[in-house]
Formats: sequence, structure tokens, C-alpha cells
Amino acid sequence: MTALRIALYNGKGGCGKTTLAWNLAMGLARRAPTLLVDADPQGSLGDWANWADREGHYAIAICDWAGLREGGQANHHYRVYDCPPRLDDDEIEGILGEADLVLLPVLPSPLDLWASRRSAEFVQGLQSRRPQLRGYFVLNQVEAHSALSRASQSAIAAMGLPVLPVPIGRRAIYRGAALEGLSVYHMGKRAAAARDEIERLIEEILK
Repeated sequence: MTALRIALYNGKGGCGKTTLAWNLAMGLARRAPTLLVDADPQGSLGDWANWADREGHYAIAICDWAGLREGGQANHHYRVYDCPPRLDDDEIEGILGEADLVLLPVLPSPLDLWASRRSAEFVQGLQSRRPQLRGYFVLNQVEAHSALSRASQSAIAAMGLPVLPVPIGRRAIYRGAALEGLSVYHMGKRAAAARDEIERLIEEILK
């Protein structure tokens, strides 16, 4: 079985990449066995998961990049890679070289979009060698009822990667779930809107 491999990557930090990877993996795990790969050398996601799973909440498996290289992680339908916030070095190229799909979370402001330009260019360079690789921006931490400014729209258009049509909101429940070591799938009715947008994001990915 070949897993669908989804990498969350942006060389710019502070875009909410790890939180999105965590919740995305939790949603995918409701469909089929899922492996979450903590490819960031800081290991924050693995530490978070090890602490959080004190009550056996999770149906996902977690390993780091080195553990994945050693093998023994083949029985998963989905793999979600949380990539380190670095630009085009050999390790990033190796991680993204395995991906079928690259998601670039980005905050919906012109400054954040332009700061992500080199990351987008790097993904496009990979696509020139692997045309089957899909890459998308994911607008993350979007304020409720806000519209993209003209400057933001121009920045997106200039960088050539499409935007998935499911913005992820700036919601306190994401932070609350993280503080409890949980995902929005474990937070009951108060997380219904957040779960809905993660589910819609997954449906877009799986098309």
C-alpha cells in the first residue's frame, strides 16, 4: 500500500504549521490509519503528542524523520509531515521529495505572503522536476468575516501557487485544544466550527 503523503511546509515560522498538521492528521485518522511525521529537529510535535496521549486519545502513530528513515512505518494510508521552518536545504528537499502534496500555511497579510515567496518558489522548483507534485497555499488564522485585501490577492497571484478554497479561521479553540494537548476533534460542541473547516480542508485534499 502506498500512503498519500502530505507535507506542511513554510520556510517562514509563525504560520501555524504544526497546529494545522496535528489537526489535519487527527481528521485523516478518522478515515484510515495515519502516521504523523515530526520532521522538525526541535521535536516539539513529538513531545506534545507523547505528553498529550496520557489517556490514549489518539488513533494516529507518530515518529520523527530519523525513525521514518529506519523503516517499519509502512502500514498507514496517510502520512502527514510537519516540516522544519527552513528553506531549500538538502533535508527539506529530501522530505518534500517524498510528498504527493505540499501545503504552505500562510497568514493572510501581504507581508506574510511575500515572506513566503521563497518557500513557494522552492515548491515550484520541485514541481518542475516532479509534475505530479501538487502544491497549495492554505490561508491560516483568518479573522472572521474578513476579506483579503487587494494587496494580499496580488501577492498570491504573483507567486503562482493556487490557494485551497477553505480558509482556516483564527479561533481560540485551536489554542485551547493545544494547551490541553488535544485536537479540535476532542473538544466537543465548542469546536464544531473548527472541526468543520478541517473536514472541508481534508475533502479538498482528497479530491
